Amino acid sequence: MAENVPITVARGDGIGPEIMEATLHILRAAGARLDIEEIEIGEKVYLAGNAAGIEPGAFDSLRRTKVFLKAPITTPQGGGYKSLNVTVRKTFGLYANVRPCVAYAPFVATKHAGMDVVIVRENEEDVYGGIEYRQTDQVTQCLKLISRPGTEKIVRYAFEYARRNDRKKVTCFTKDNIMKITDGLFHKVFEEIAREYTDIENEHWIVDIGAAKLSDTPGAFDVVVLPNLYGDVLSDVAAQIAGSVGLAGSANIGESIAMFEAIHGSAPRRAGQNLANPSGLFLGAVMMLVHVGQTDVAERAHNAWLRTMEDGVHTYDIFKEGVSKEKVGTREFAEAVAARVGQKPETLKAVSYKSGGAQEKNTSTRAAHETKAERKETVGVDVYLDWAAGSANQLGAAMEKLNGDGLKLSSISNRGVKVYPGGHTETFCSDHWRCRFVADAGEGSAVTHAQIARLLARAAESGFDFIKTENLCNFDGAPGYSHARE
Repeated sequence: MAENVPITVARGDGIGPEIMEATLHILRAAGARLDIEEIEIGEKVYLAGNAAGIEPGAFDSLRRTKVFLKAPITTPQGGGYKSLNVTVRKTFGLYANVRPCVAYAPFVATKHAGMDVVIVRENEEDVYGGIEYRQTDQVTQCLKLISRPGTEKIVRYAFEYARRNDRKKVTCFTKDNIMKITDGLFHKVFEEIAREYTDIENEHWIVDIGAAKLSDTPGAFDVVVLPNLYGDVLSDVAAQIAGSVGLAGSANIGESIAMFEAIHGSAPRRAGQNLANPSGLFLGAVMMLVHVGQTDVAERAHNAWLRTMEDGVHTYDIFKEGVSKEKVGTREFAEAVAARVGQKPETLKAVSYKSGGAQEKNTSTRAAHETKAERKETVGVDVYLDWAAGSANQLGAAMEKLNGDGLKLSSISNRGVKVYPGGHTETFCSDHWRCRFVADAGEGSAVTHAQIARLLARAAESGFDFIKTENLCNFDGAPGYSHARE
């Protein structure tokens, strides 16, 4: 007999304890072979003084079991509280967020019968690094970070997921017509890795029109891989247009540890009323069973759930007169699913999972795509100023007085638009200015860090409040920086 698999369970806040108990009831009925360690997370832990919402000792359980089944939590209002999900994802390198979005027509209302799209969201980078600054009285900044290794991992995961699950196509969404360097790298890496998977169709869409197409014609997509922010937004959109965010489960996959959850929140207004639909957490738990290699249990449990949906036994959130047969509470729904273990749906498509071990693990351990290290050369510097003392032309005249020592002012931009020299009077300017200095010998000529340091010293001596700098670098002679819009 197969050994039990250890997992860490957190019952969470709000409706969390109820839907977790319902989920575990179904898993037990389906024969899940699990040894459960429980930890406490969420509101009580936050209010006890832990800003991350999880006690440091709880991490020991996650390191032991390497599998985390997590109910939703409530983050207290007010500042200073960190996102628990972000903390766990970052701490354990859970780089892939996988969200299947499936329609269950005609038993759950949807405009897209037959929809079956999997969103694979990069889970660690992009603007979710949370690196933000207030730089002037008027302007704030959030850094968007996209790395080649991080992109390679998530893109390769998407193709491996497609291959494992007999999916035919992987689509990439970016906005690289605007963010040509960051989103451009994501798109470039996608194209590189796609060439390794000749058995799987691939395509790329600009995210705005891609999102419109996904909302209108989801059947055009199969597996969609996206950077973090777009994936966060569109996975909820996709789940809702499939039928309900409340029916969507989520997997967060790392090299050694994985977390499984519903995508909805803790709904404290519904807590303790035996009303909540446990389906999102349950379907996350089904993904967990596949992950740990208990595909037989996953199949029994999932098919029993499909049969329950088909039989019209529904919680209040999806109950519809003329379609649903019986409105039930959280406990009764779980009991109905448990009673159908061993049955399969007759109208909805029954699921089957490939056996053979943990299908979701370690798909990124293959060597990264080999790329030759490029020659990096510093060719200038952007000096950002907090300045509200006049016009762009006045600032330009003042900044040109800092020229010398092999550096000269080439342009000034405001909010990404060139305003000096030759700016337009109609352009609105804030108090946040980017002043670009390049080598006297012309753009593309090398400058030194010492030259940049002396330039900043001259700026300080002249009373300018510089708030940050960004070095301008060429890589194998090609600019690694954007130009301001004219």
